[in-house]
Amino acid sequence: MVINLLPLLRLLGLFSVAPFFLFIPAIVFLAIINRSLGVRRAYVKLLVKIFEFGRKTIEAENKWHVPEPVSKDGTKSKSDSNGTTVISREDLILVPDPEQNYVGNNNLEVPTEGKNGLPRRPSFETLKREFQLADCFDLVKAGCEAIIEDQVTSRFEAEELKSWNLLTRTNRQYEFISWRLSFIWVAGFFIRYTFLLPMRVLICFYGVLWLTVCTAIVGYVPNGRLKRWVNRKVSMMCFNVLSSALSAVITYHNTENRPKKGICVANHTSPIDVLVLMCDNTYSLIGQRHGGFLGVLQRALARASPHIWFERGEVKDRATVADRLKAHVEVEDNPPILIFPEGTCINNTSVMQFKKGSFETGSVIYPVAIKYDPKFGDAFWNSSRYSMMQYIYLMMTSWAIVCDVWYLPPMYQKENESSIDFANRVKSAIAQQGGLVDLMWDGALKRMRAKTEWKEKQQEEFSKRLKVE
Repeated sequence: MVINLLPLLRLLGLFSVAPFFLFIPAIVFLAIINRSLGVRRAYVKLLVKIFEFGRKTIEAENKWHVPEPVSKDGTKSKSDSNGTTVISREDLILVPDPEQNYVGNNNLEVPTEGKNGLPRRPSFETLKREFQLADCFDLVKAGCEAIIEDQVTSRFEAEELKSWNLLTRTNRQYEFISWRLSFIWVAGFFIRYTFLLPMRVLICFYGVLWLTVCTAIVGYVPNGRLKRWVNRKVSMMCFNVLSSALSAVITYHNTENRPKKGICVANHTSPIDVLVLMCDNTYSLIGQRHGGFLGVLQRALARASPHIWFERGEVKDRATVADRLKAHVEVEDNPPILIFPEGTCINNTSVMQFKKGSFETGSVIYPVAIKYDPKFGDAFWNSSRYSMMQYIYLMMTSWAIVCDVWYLPPMYQKENESSIDFANRVKSAIAQQGGLVDLMWDGALKRMRAKTEWKEKQQEEFSKRLKVE
């Protein structure tokens, strides 16, 4: 007797696929009513307990644990086996010391010793009498440290984790330390790639399709208050569906400061910064036209609300960008426009130089600080290493995307305050709120060499220390 197993296999396949299609209507319905069952937050809490168990297991197997020292500017210092700090950013040798004072007259100066050791402007007699070879060691040390690890290039690499998060993107091979960790790692690998990844891909596909259809419908609604209200509801609904494709858990703080008009500026870690903010509010976007997946989203969004998209050649024309930005802000009913003044993605540890263009319009500025929790997944997009599709794949095979968003009070440009000073003041407020390092460096250094004037400035500071009267 021959048993036909084909109907049984079809039935098993139906039961295995059915849950995926049942999840999607439930997710869409919850997004429509703007409610959550708390499943993702419970999932994140479970992950925290598993990570803590893994950390304790690793420490127990290694028998010792040396915490990584962190310098005052937030830069992690390197340590040797004895825990001695090798690299420290507490003192920047080539920066003038405001605490160092000098007294004296004519040819002889008697410096008050500063923390950097070598006097800044000694006379020739003082230099001959007091100079020692060891005086240059601090400068040599600072140069060696800059070669090993500077403050810029480390911001374009993945953020270092304090403990292992059971992902395979590491060469430490913690998964083989004990059989219990090996079992948890294998189970996690199976869940992420055979359950979470297919479900997330399906939700993402449906979310993009849903966004395209909904924005097309909204585009036929006549301009006015009704269209703005419908667009806000549809936009937040669609982006909440897309956030489910990343198992995103987002906590919004100080929602009374949520942007209503003008310009909203935020630190930039990833393209999903837009998704994170659009789940809670409606924004107009500004940027370069793209093809591929991003191009589909741009064209869909442009149907429902005003956005500013530039061709590649127009982006470099500052006058054109400024004019279109001012024209958008001057329309009272337009949504606030979302801008990332850094101009590139930074690895969630710091905030780099803000471009001054968005601060020259004279409009109100709404600062927003975004901070991701790297334990659950690295949200930073290293565009020089990964394409957009590779980045989305890494996001969908991570545990989750967990982040906090802080809405800061609106800020206005002070009288006689330049746009550069205003930009730095806003940047400092975002860095302080988000617990990020406030850096003066331009994020464009990710793809270009340092400007000649920056090098000359450091050379000038160095020469002043050895300059004789």
